[in-house]
Formats: sequence, C-alpha cells, structure tokens
Amino acid sequence: MSFFFSCRQFLVLGLVFVIPAAVARAQSTPTPDSPAKPTTLFSFDPTPSLVVPVTKLTKAKYPVIDVHSHFGIRLKGDREALQHYLTQMSANQIAISISLDAVLGSEEDHLDFINATESSAVVAFAHIDFKGTGGKDPASWACNQPGFVRNCVEQLRAAKTKGILGLKFFKSFGLTYKDKTGTLIKIDDQTFDPIWEACGQLGLPVIMHVADPIAFFKPIDANNERWEELSRHPDWSFHGAAFPDRQELLSARNRILKRHPETIFIGAHCANSSEDLKQLSGWLDKYPNLMIGFASRINELGRQPYTARKFFIQYQDRILFSTDGPWPDLRLSYYWRFLETYDEYFPYSEKSPPPQGMWRIYGIGLPDTVLKKIYFENALRILPALKPIYETSDH
Repeated sequence: MSFFFSCRQFLVLGLVFVIPAAVARAQSTPTPDSPAKPTTLFSFDPTPSLVVPVTKLTKAKYPVIDVHSHFGIRLKGDREALQHYLTQMSANQIAISISLDAVLGSEEDHLDFINATESSAVVAFAHIDFKGTGGKDPASWACNQPGFVRNCVEQLRAAKTKGILGLKFFKSFGLTYKDKTGTLIKIDDQTFDPIWEACGQLGLPVIMHVADPIAFFKPIDANNERWEELSRHPDWSFHGAAFPDRQELLSARNRILKRHPETIFIGAHCANSSEDLKQLSGWLDKYPNLMIGFASRINELGRQPYTARKFFIQYQDRILFSTDGPWPDLRLSYYWRFLETYDEYFPYSEKSPPPQGMWRIYGIGLPDTVLKKIYFENALRILPALKPIYETSDH
C-alpha cells in the first residue's frame, strides 16, 4: 500500500515539473500567427501600443530645396533610379536637390549623370579628392604633393563655370586624412586657407561634415545610448586614442569660420551638435557666416520637440532643409511630419529596427512663415543661381 502511494506521489511530482516545462516550450515556440521572441537586442523591434492622431502627409506644404543629397553614393550611376527619384521629387514637392558627389577636377562625370534627363531639378556641389591615385602610404596621396592647394583653387574657379555651386568636405577631413608623415591633418591647418578664401570670393558655400554624433566618440558599452547601432557598425566608432577629441574637431572648424567671415559655411547634420542645441545656438550667435542643415538628424531633433521648435523659430534664417537622400517616400514623409505637424511618437526612418537610436520622434509644427524660409527661401538667398531653376520648376 505504501508502495502504491509512493509511486503515485512520484508521478504527481513528475507532472508538476513536466507540465509547466511543456507549456513553457509551447509558449516559446512561434506559430505562423506570432513573431519569434527576440533573442538579442538586434531583433527587438517593438510595436507601440500608444494610440495618437496620425497626420498623413505625402508631400511638403511648399516647394522644397534639398541642399544635402548624394545622387552618386546612393544611386551609383543608375539612370533608371535617377529617373525614379526625379518622379519622387515631383510627387513630394521637392523642387531642387543638391547632390554633393561631384569630384573637384573631374566634375563632368557627375554632372553628366545628373543631367542625363531633361530635368534641371538636380544640381551639384563638388568635393576634393584628397587621395587621388595614391596608395596606402599617405606620402603618395594627392593632398601631400606640391601645389595641391593651388590646384584646388584653380579647379574651383573652373568648376564654377561648369555649374558647380559649392564645395563639400566629408568627415574624413579631420578623422582619417593624413600628411606625408602619417599624422592626421588638422581641420584648421592654415595650408588650406586659400581654399576657404577662394570659396568666399567665388560665392561658393562650403558644406562641412565635421566629427559625428556624441555617441560615436564614447565607448561602445552599456551606457552608450546607441550601443545597438554601433555594435552593428563598429567602424562608425571614433572612440580611443587613434582619433582626435570630438570637441577639438568642432573647435578647429569654428576657428576656420572665424578666420574666413566672408565665406558661407553650412554645418552639415546640425553642425554635429543636434544633441546639444544650446551649444549650436552659441555657434550661430558667434559666427554669422554659419548656416546649418539637419540631414539625418530628425532622429535627434524630434526627441526634443519643445527645444527643437524654439530653436527652429529663433534661427529660422539660418536653417536649410536637407535629407541626406535620396530616400524612399516613407522616409521623406517623416520629414514633412516632423516640420509641419504636432504628431507624436512616430518613426524617423522606414528601416526596422530604426538605424540611429532606438526611439521615436515628435513633430514641431512650425508656422508657415518659418517653413517657407527653411524649405526654400534661405537656400535661394545664399545660392541665387538656383532662382531661375526654382521659378521654372514644376510646382
């Protein structure tokens, strides 16, 4: 009898452990109607439960000039893709896009590409080829050969006659370009002063991407708010002794602004201070020749909507619309919603999970007078050559 009860007790106890384990396995096994559980942060892509009004915008309220796009980098010479984006531009009411991908000294290649259609809606800035045909040794790079700066100045003059409207500096200037000894070239090296001076004399604005987001200069650890992004792209990290201090890079750029007050500089990506608008305000107050674009930074601006709205209104004459595109329609619609509406907690990118921070953004609902300045009036003021194109564009 005791043996019978012992066996029964054993079976009951076994079921106590087996049944919950089986249930747990069943619950953890995805069905066709349920997504798999995330196994890492990389696969965590939550759907918000928040119920808020949604403003569906398919185009900008006013015709736009996008001063920061990359028709070479993103379209890679594909003329069919170019034609497709021109159609998108028209549908979104983007009157003009400025591609930053022409190479100074050989602008014709890119100009031929963007002018391949009958449209005049795409124009170009040029950028300097620092390496040229050089190899791994910095001593072989173009920037370390005699007469490099003088040649650049001559090429700038020639480029303007071909229709180039400005000069672009990528973030490699300050972060990776080196002199012939292998030492990083400083942004404010006075060797390059003739280039800044020539741009001022020729009326060519200089759009500069200096440094990167704050998170990119911090350790990729549990305290880095963009850990997920940097873990996927560790090459985007500039933390460590191999790289200059972020604030010193920005200060070096500002020393150029001070030395060349007659040259208009456009700080790309909110002059890389979108996380600190107080600092950016100080720069705008101090340097009247500084303009800014906010390409690929609505992710930062949209999570501080009260501060961002105040900033946009206060500096409405100094901000230029920019996207870093070409982008899909959905990404463009987020730009319209950010600027034109008070929508809450919406994506800043069509990508999932989001590529620049695991958060959503809020609209800043700008007044029409401010929208017009940011969308086109400020660009026409500093780039008067755009006026005939803008006035005859299909909008």
